[in-house]
Amino acid sequence: MTEQGVWRFTDDRGRLTTVERRPARVLAYIQAGATLWDYGIRPEGIFGSGHDGATPDLAKTGTLPLDTVDYRGAGGALDVDTLLRGDPDLVVAVSYGHGQVYGLDPDTAKHLEEQVPVVVIDVGQARTLDRVAARFEELALSLGGALDPGAEEGLAAATARLREVAGAGSGRPRVVALSPAGPDQVHIARPQMWPELRVLAELGVGLVAPEEGPGVNWSTGGWDGAAALRPGIVLTDIRANAVPLDGIAHPEWAAARAGARVVPWNPEPLCGPQARARFLLMVADAVEAAREA
Repeated sequence: MTEQGVWRFTDDRGRLTTVERRPARVLAYIQAGATLWDYGIRPEGIFGSGHDGATPDLAKTGTLPLDTVDYRGAGGALDVDTLLRGDPDLVVAVSYGHGQVYGLDPDTAKHLEEQVPVVVIDVGQARTLDRVAARFEELALSLGGALDPGAEEGLAAATARLREVAGAGSGRPRVVALSPAGPDQVHIARPQMWPELRVLAELGVGLVAPEEGPGVNWSTGGWDGAAALRPGIVLTDIRANAVPLDGIAHPEWAAARAGARVVPWNPEPLCGPQARARFLLMVADAVEAAREA
């Protein structure tokens, strides 16, 4: 919020940031930057995590104008001097719980916060996607962003369409969310641990969970295990650190996938209404096509 020129925002660590004027040069974690852009806030720079490389992962950037947004790099390439090279007056980071800044070494995050205000939005499994989206919206509006009524209406329409399609008829398509790790290994998502997958389940999508076992967010095993889940729809991780699904030639998986619809999935979802609507509509299209097959 702003009051008499003073900008204030309490982040998801419970920390209140107060500065004399509204920040205008925002450096953001790539997921946060792409989400803020949905509200008209163009970050001056973005940075990635240890999963990212020397160039921005296009699965995470949404519609960000990358020709005018400086990508600082990711992982070990990030130090305080690199992060501050664009003279940001605010850093927007994300956390997967416990307030730890994701994507930055703890010492780097500590020294960064000594020089520039940092706000953290919790995107972890304990949050609903609606709650995460609401926090990004609150932050964006405080920074001078604006709501797009058309985007909000589009999200509502996409939600209604998926609910209608998922609830039509009997025999829901089996939906498996996964991240290919290589020719012999795959990470299968535990749907209840992912806010965006919980949204799909709430709308009636037939998500299939792997068996109980090691791994909090993922169950890691061979492609024969993924094939045994008999997916009618596959949500596949399209981040740069995931192996392309088309490159997997495991025979049992190839047979199982032959009749399945494939939907691209970013496990670090953008939380603006436009991005959320796009994903819901892709899932709705796949569910409808699977029912008609």
